Amino acid sequence: MIDQKVALVTGANRGLGEGMARHLTRAGVAVLGTYRQGADEAEKVTTDLGDRIAFLSLDVARPETFGDFVASAEETVRDRFGAHRLDYLVNNAGIGTFVPFVETTPAQFDELVAVNLRGPFFLTQSVLPLLAHGARILNVTTALTRGVVPGMAAYAATKSAVEALTRYQAVELADRGIRVNTLMGGAVETDFGGGIMHAPQVQELAAHTIAQGRIATVDDITAAVPVVLSDAFHWATGSIIDLSGGQSL
Repeated sequence: MIDQKVALVTGANRGLGEGMARHLTRAGVAVLGTYRQGADEAEKVTTDLGDRIAFLSLDVARPETFGDFVASAEETVRDRFGAHRLDYLVNNAGIGTFVPFVETTPAQFDELVAVNLRGPFFLTQSVLPLLAHGARILNVTTALTRGVVPGMAAYAATKSAVEALTRYQAVELADRGIRVNTLMGGAVETDFGGGIMHAPQVQELAAHTIAQGRIATVDDITAAVPVVLSDAFHWATGSIIDLSGGQSL
């Protein structure tokens, strides 16, 4: 009997996280998704994907809740998927705040750090007992760590830190056979950051910075996730996998 592979994907109720969940389930991977708000969205994804996905509520900015979350995750994975461990962890949940550097407040900065950096740092730490030997961890960064868009300084700074975290995790978790990589997205049409990328004028401006000449669809980025997590990528760790379409080359 082939063991059921299971992925934990944070923020799987919408945007890139939802796309990742859909492509992973198509590849035969069961998904435990999380949502902070948007229970209705999670319910819709569950309706679409059926018993291939389950959802739990999680606020990645509250590490004091991670212990209870891991206990619930272990129970859910066992009861829903007949599994006893996680094979993949995708730290997708994140937020973006568009504000000029000189106007960024400590509260705005702290919120970005709490969700985008402290969240994946301590969630990964908490989930480690559930991760199988040889598991894969995928963090998420942005092309804004390479090219500058004024107003995104604090956001880009947190994602640069995630890239550094990935390299350290790759080394420090290697004794368990765990590979850790970072997926780099670029401009993509989602509701992220208040849905700014839905505006035609913003899409046009962004397209001029992308070699492919347009912004990404969700599928442009997320269709690669099952491959990145698969054994085909077993020799990649500590890497940034650029799926930005050549943004800011």
